Amino acid sequence: MRLRVEFTTEPFDLDEAPAHALVAREVVGNASLDSVDVGPFGNTAEGGSDEVLAAVNALLRETLAAGATRVSLQVNVIDAEAADEAPEGGR
Repeated sequence: MRLRVEFTTEPFDLDEAPAHALVAREVVGNASLDSVDVGPFGNTAEGGSDEVLAAVNALLRETLAAGATRVSLQVNVIDAEAADEAPEGGR
């Protein structure tokens, strides 16, 4: 199954990237993901479910430790065929 995660970390600082934002970029940049798009107001990454979930775990732990007071994220299944083949209740 392929997943896409979209996330932001707060608090925002429009003048300089805060430490937690730099950590977030490093985490997703170093993860084994197929696609990463980092921007000032939102970030996305795609990959296999194991890789995305591992990156989300690291993202939450490391950005909070670096001073994030809020991490907003959304995870979507982007491989519909794999999701349709999942056993009932296994999503």
